[in-house]
Amino acid sequence: SLIIRMAEAAAGVENDIKLLIEGFKRLGKPGPEGKLQVTFGELFKDEVLEQQLESLVGSLKAAKKRKILTFEGQMLLQGAHDNVLIKLCE
Repeated sequence: SLIIRMAEAAAGVENDIKLLIEGFKRLGKPGPEGKLQVTFGELFKDEVLEQQLESLVGSLKAAKKRKILTFEGQMLLQGAHDNVLIKLCE
């Protein structure tokens, strides 16, 4: 049913965000205010995340919407946004 598919999709998004945060903690370094940060390029080139996540950009957008991560702009594209800093909000 539609409700089951929606619940499965939501669970998938939550799992992807969990994997993204694990990758973030592995790759990130403390920024000036002590919060972990990493560039989009570093996340994009990470082989572990590449294999684990269906869509890095989709997972980043979902995490930003939930105020778990923050970054400038709406959409990040490889190449054009490799130097954009992504920061963990917690």
